[in-house]
Amino acid sequence: MIDLSIIIVNYRSKGLVKTCIRGVQKSNLKMSYEVIVVDNASNDGCIKMLNEEFPSVRGIQASENRGLAAGNNIGLRESTGKYLLIINPDIAVFEGMIEKLIAYIESHPQVAVAGPKLVNPDGTVQFSIYRFPTPITPLYRRTPLGHNSWAKRALRRYLMFDKQRDINGPVDWILGACMLVSRTAYEKIGEMDERFFLYFEDVDWCRRFWAAGYEVHYVPDAELIHYHRRLSAESPGLSGIFTKATRIHIQSWMRYFKKYFRIPLPPTGQS
Repeated sequence: MIDLSIIIVNYRSKGLVKTCIRGVQKSNLKMSYEVIVVDNASNDGCIKMLNEEFPSVRGIQASENRGLAAGNNIGLRESTGKYLLIINPDIAVFEGMIEKLIAYIESHPQVAVAGPKLVNPDGTVQFSIYRFPTPITPLYRRTPLGHNSWAKRALRRYLMFDKQRDINGPVDWILGACMLVSRTAYEKIGEMDERFFLYFEDVDWCRRFWAAGYEVHYVPDAELIHYHRRLSAESPGLSGIFTKATRIHIQSWMRYFKKYFRIPLPPTGQS
């Protein structure tokens, strides 16, 4: 078994995939690793690019786009690493950062999932750690309800404003743009839920790890740049419901709360 499997799902982001892989290679990982790229029927020439420029990278062509969770699952099934790094193409990797995530899990055996601090290109910290949402949380984020003082307090709690962004420790869930997962925990919990085409697959996965007795931790000692563009928020307020990304986000929200209706939250230590 090799040390690490890096799994990248591409959907019409060939250039970002190329940059991401170059970053991985330049980071001089001090371990054995493999890179697996799953192309979600992009038709953007990604697999051809991989064959020509990165012959050591395994490219897998999906016959159809069944969503991000399904794409990640394809890569997970083909992986052989002791640790599994789910990473978006728009993440920039730097030397020593992945090693810090692995070292953290190895020194905290109860931790199944570790996520780094994600920063914008200008160095500002992104929102990448959260408490589990309530059924009304997405309404606060998408409608004028969010302007009320009580809604703002609820959103600050959801976004964990009360947690210092430079201290390692448990969180309810981390953004799926970059997640390091132990194989032992993955084999116990299973794959991502493919009913979530896009959005909430990371929330659901983290919740299942917690429910099984594992922990999810934020590890700001490891810092990566995320060239993030939140598609579901490009159109503000209710007008966003007419965008495809927002409609998918709402569908995933409804599926999530239908799945966990009347199921109590697992204990995470986040009061």
